[in-house]
Amino acid sequence: MKTIALGVDIGGSHISCAVCNIDEKRYLPETFSENDLDNQGTVEEIIGTWSRTIQSTIDKVGLENVSGIGFAMPGPFDYSKGIAMFKGNNKKYENIYGLCVSDALRKEMNLPADFPIRFINDAAAFAIGEDWIGKASGSKRILAITLGTGFGSAFLCDRLPVVSGPEVPEMGCIWYLPFEGGTADDYFSTRGLLNRYYEKTGIQLSGVKELAQLADEQLVANLLFEDFGSKLGLFLCPWMVKFGVEVLVIGGNISNAFPLFGGSLKEYLTSEGAGIRIEVSELKETASMIGSAVLVDDTYYDRVKSLLPLMS
Repeated sequence: MKTIALGVDIGGSHISCAVCNIDEKRYLPETFSENDLDNQGTVEEIIGTWSRTIQSTIDKVGLENVSGIGFAMPGPFDYSKGIAMFKGNNKKYENIYGLCVSDALRKEMNLPADFPIRFINDAAAFAIGEDWIGKASGSKRILAITLGTGFGSAFLCDRLPVVSGPEVPEMGCIWYLPFEGGTADDYFSTRGLLNRYYEKTGIQLSGVKELAQLADEQLVANLLFEDFGSKLGLFLCPWMVKFGVEVLVIGGNISNAFPLFGGSLKEYLTSEGAGIRIEVSELKETASMIGSAVLVDDTYYDRVKSLLPLMS
């Protein structure tokens, strides 16, 4: 039986992929491939870049050894059918709207018609990867969030995403929930932090890394991160308590600044009596590739596939 599965992470401007040994719970870094691409490109350009990148990883292990491909894909996407649902308001991959990605890739790469290509929300893939061999390994109930361009999240119980029911918000994600006059995604994201810095200083920074570098010497930058941590605690705490979260795993680019906001986050949660373990991802984007590769395991996929239509 083949135990090698290929996991793919689709970002706003890149594709990265690598192989995992499912039986041995092992990520194989030597199989990593990555390419940048224009998400406003044509169907041919996007599928072509995705195919070439995936083929580069396949060439390192041999197609005969690969049991399937799993995709960590941002929404909106029909994860059950493999159909892209990106629309104009997303400002990404609009030209592949309505395309069956799995069929297009099989055709482009000359793969057999029954070759497994499976899809899941990218935040859920990140959580599954962290649960499988990352910071959440061994925990029953976890919340994994990614803080960066957007605010990704997934609740997991017994390895499976929880996307409905009274314990979680609708669709099992929290980015769209109202917060501070906008949405959580508006506040807990790169643009949220940079916009608040601009409002206070009139200076437009290029990214969170630049803001973090200023925090050592500039009070306004330091206070913005402290606010970020305490407000994140305020926002997350009710859901973490309701779900019974044992561990919160934080990924995404903003997680690199955890020393600047982690203290105020922990302080808020402690003040609310929420003794929840907080971990910063070491796997980073690798977790999404690992989590998507796990989809190729038929036993796991049979458990998760009924949840896919409920993911956004």
